[in-house]
Amino acid sequence: RMTAVILPMSQSRHEAVSDARLDWLAESLLANRFLPEPPPEKLFVGDGDFRAIGVEFLCHFVRLGGLKPSDRVLDIGCGIGRMAVPLTQYLDPATATYEGIDVVADGIEWCSRTITPVYPNFTFRHLDAANSLYNPDGTVAIGELTLPYEDGSFDFVFMTSVITHLEEADVAAYAREIGRLLDPGGRCFVSLFLMNDEARRHLSSEPGRLPFDTEAEGPVYFAHPEVPLAAVAYEEGHLIDLFSKAGLRLRAAPAYGHWCGRQPANNYQDICVFERMEAV
Repeated sequence: RMTAVILPMSQSRHEAVSDARLDWLAESLLANRFLPEPPPEKLFVGDGDFRAIGVEFLCHFVRLGGLKPSDRVLDIGCGIGRMAVPLTQYLDPATATYEGIDVVADGIEWCSRTITPVYPNFTFRHLDAANSLYNPDGTVAIGELTLPYEDGSFDFVFMTSVITHLEEADVAAYAREIGRLLDPGGRCFVSLFLMNDEARRHLSSEPGRLPFDTEAEGPVYFAHPEVPLAAVAYEEGHLIDLFSKAGLRLRAAPAYGHWCGRQPANNYQDICVFERMEAV
């Protein structure tokens, strides 16, 4: 059973913590034996160390996305709590809220049973949206989707390695919903594969990387055409335009990752942070 362990954070809940405090928190999370992890047979997305990846992204949320302890947070594609678990130690239980939503019911069940009883400001919902990879029998087409939250309900929305498994119409649908759900000035953090000239150059010269066809016309690229949603990349300008049409502007240049062979890079996938403009 999960044990409530609130780590002391001396900085104001209305601002992101300092680099030194964040480093301390990351080290504490990695060493904290009370934080839960799902059993290996329950894991259904992503490779690598469950705890370490969650802590890595917490640092990205704060440093790149400006996540504050008081933010109202929406995790689209929350999976089985890899991002939620470390966030329980960062978000202020008195002022912040976290909503996680996912198409895989088993992950939502584990999170609701393990996290919510100890951290009641963390809630999870199953989204029965169709996805050929993760929820092929889903009853709702994502393109027709309305997420079950009120307009302007969130300050920070993130999608970690979700766009890498979505068709273009679904990306556009999620972008529209995020534009609706964010308060003006709210941020949207996404990790994904961005195709551009530099990525093409690395992919063409370094074997063993994801087998995207760099000569394909785009703007959408599938690494495994036989299983299209296993790994999807988007032409950078096209992806940014999809979010722009939803009232979300890029806050800064993308933080490029090393998925294509680019070095140096502090993250595997590319990261974009968008901001909700005043009018959508």
